[in-house]
Amino acid sequence: METYATAANAVVRAADGIDYTYRETGAGDPLVLLQHFRGNLDNWDPALVDALATERRVIAFDNAGVGGSSGTTPSTVAGMARDALAFLDALGLTRADVLGFSLGSFVAQEIALIRPDAVRRLVLASAAPQGAAGMHGWAPEVIGAVGQPETGPADYLGVFFTPSDSSRKSGQEVLGRIYGRTDDRDEATSWQTRQAQYDAICAWGIPDHSRLERLGGITAPVLVANDDSDPMILPRYTHLLGGLIPDARVTIYPDAAHGFLFQHHDAFAAEVLDFLRPQP
Repeated sequence: METYATAANAVVRAADGIDYTYRETGAGDPLVLLQHFRGNLDNWDPALVDALATERRVIAFDNAGVGGSSGTTPSTVAGMARDALAFLDALGLTRADVLGFSLGSFVAQEIALIRPDAVRRLVLASAAPQGAAGMHGWAPEVIGAVGQPETGPADYLGVFFTPSDSSRKSGQEVLGRIYGRTDDRDEATSWQTRQAQYDAICAWGIPDHSRLERLGGITAPVLVANDDSDPMILPRYTHLLGGLIPDARVTIYPDAAHGFLFQHHDAFAAEVLDFLRPQP
């Protein structure tokens, strides 16, 4: 049986001239994954993707200029959203469920606002709304860990997992799964991508309360999930999103940091699949 760790990378040419690298597994209605800051196809936890793929056709991809995809990474979230829509069009996906993680959750919100009929249901993991106070750039210790030219396992563990023994143990297991794939690995993200993505994140976080009103335009049902100890995107933004999006529900996972969806992959996948199933 094919898994996310064994599935081959594929490439599709979009109308914008970009060659998008992607990987998919599973069968059923499409669920498109949008990745975090500096992440590529191999930064998704295979355990999470495989759990989601028990009921869905799960599609992960590198947006323009990221990893194995051609082009240049935009420096705005809106630009990333339009590139993501070009990828969906190239695959012939007129409507899909979308799961955005961290920066990917910003892009997911923008997709739902730009083209509402393209999103059936939306999952926002470690998310924050545009214009929320306190999101204008990350704390020095966070960007110092994930934003330097070369990052290592200790940097990843320090941001994505809590100091508790159980969380750090989960983090080591996640690293083992992520690096378990040895063939056909995706290309590392470039420094241009790092700079452009962080510019987009900082612009998204410029305090502007009028921007919060845009969330009222998200008509799709939304699941907003986070952890209780995220140093990168604080849990309070999860509750803010839950209050501003008309049809949203909120979940907070305990003893977890930015990588809660990998640490609690079984529980999170079960919640996501339940949320995505047809409702009575």
